[in-house]
Amino acid sequence: MNLPSFLWLWKIAAWSMGLSLLAYLMLATTGFWMYKARNLQQPPSLPLFHRGLGGMRSLHFTMGITMVSLVLLLLAIGIIGTLGHFGSLGHSSHLAAGLIVVVLVLLSALSATQISPERPWVRNLHVTINILLFIGFAWVSLTGWSVVQKYLP
Repeated sequence: MNLPSFLWLWKIAAWSMGLSLLAYLMLATTGFWMYKARNLQQPPSLPLFHRGLGGMRSLHFTMGITMVSLVLLLLAIGIIGTLGHFGSLGHSSHLAAGLIVVVLVLLSALSATQISPERPWVRNLHVTINILLFIGFAWVSLTGWSVVQKYLP
């Protein structure tokens, strides 16, 4: 692939990563809110969510879908950009970090769809995967910084 400049691609990647981290933070916040509401048997009052837990669950699911979409976009950008610039993959540990984050995000989304009163252990799995995802996001951010240094003049 011989594109004149990959700068536009890296701008999209930077925005996608920033929005992915924002989505993760919002997911952690709404997840914690739902945990508190479930354990207190009464949702904490938030003016934006008069419908109670249902409104927060909808926001949580919407942010989850958004994060999955952004992470898949980042995967595509990484593959296209790396192949276009270097002609092959695997030039840094960023590939491994990125693939692990993609797998964790997909596992988190899959586990979220399986949470039910009949399977209470799935909620613990979902939370554990998301804690690991925090570590994955930190790793992919650090390795991503070294990748950015290779591309910028």
